[in-house]
Parts: sequence; structure tokens; C-alpha cells
Amino acid sequence: MALSPDQFHDHALAVADDERRLPLARMTGWDISPFEEETLRVAALRPPVLPEPARHGEDPADCQPCRERDEGIWFNDHWRLAQVAGVGVPLVLMLWPRDHLDLTDLPDELAAELGLLTTRIARHVQALPYISRAHVYRFGDGAAHLHVWFFARPEGQGQLFGSWLPVWDDLLPEYPADVAAADAALVADALVASHGGQRSAPAAPAA
Repeated sequence: MALSPDQFHDHALAVADDERRLPLARMTGWDISPFEEETLRVAALRPPVLPEPARHGEDPADCQPCRERDEGIWFNDHWRLAQVAGVGVPLVLMLWPRDHLDLTDLPDELAAELGLLTTRIARHVQALPYISRAHVYRFGDGAAHLHVWFFARPEGQGQLFGSWLPVWDDLLPEYPADVAAADAALVADALVASHGGQRSAPAAPAA
């Protein structure tokens, strides 16, 4: 059985300093870290809060992705793919179920299709010129409606390898919107060819 919230907190504090600050993560010493270890300080560890606050869209009536179920660059009866605007890496896409479902709510047939879609979207992103890798993320702490992220990692940028990529994305200047929209359209067209569904207009660039 997993540790209780209080047990987990006490376990973590055992290695913290007098200000409840944990040691720096090993990741901060990697050569792909966007930060220099000497200037970093870990935030104080806060005690657990129970019950946890509700995520956005726990009530489907208040769920924005449900209201946007027909928006994106590609969709079929069950899924839609949208372009995320205003990012720093070459392309960020997000896959949503069109109905109000989280990952653990998916019936087996949609779970199976999610696997196929994830593979095919990643394949099409990696086929773009000057893109080396498609990173795939699912978190789920902020919203109750399943959303899967696809980050395009630019070729040759060794510092952007691995798990720091979303942080670098926040630090980099905004990528040219017209280039990202054209690449998103290529991915959507390729997905129609490989998986079916329909194309729709790319997301408008951020103002």
C-alpha cells in the first residue's frame, strides 16, 4: 500500500533542510538543463492539502474542451487534434477525445485507437523537416478532460533533449506562427491518409 499523504510528506522532509527545502534534483546537473545549479534553490515543501482542489471540467457543464469539440486541425467521430499556438518549439499539438472522458474512462475500443493515434501522430511529426523527435506527454492534474501533448523537438538542438523540453519551450521566443501552422497542416493531412478522419483549418496564431 502506498504511503498516506502525511507519511509521504514526513518521508520527504527527512532529507530536507531546516527551511523544508529538498536538495537540488539530479536533473539540474544534466547538460540539457536550462538552469545553472549554482543559482537554483528548491521551493519549500508544503504540507499536503486534502481534499485536493477540483480540476477544470470535473463538471462536464463547465468543461471548455467539451465546448470546443468541433475545433482543431483534424478530427474524426471520437477524437480531435488541435494546434497549440504561441509556443517556443517548432510545433505543439494536443489530442482530445471529443466526448468528456479522462484516460481511465476510455472504453477499450477508444483506448486502442488512442494507441494507434499516438503512434501515427508522433510518426507524422517526426517526418517533418528539421524535427528529430516527437515527445508525448499526458499529465492530467489540471483538467478532467483527457489531453495528450505532442512536442516537436528541433533537430540539432542538443540542450533540448529529454524531459526538460517543456521548460525550454516556455523559455524560448515564440516560434514563427506561419511556419508552425504549415507544419501542423502537413501532420493533419498525413493523419487523414493514415487514419482517416477530416482536415479542418489550423489554429489561428496568438495575437
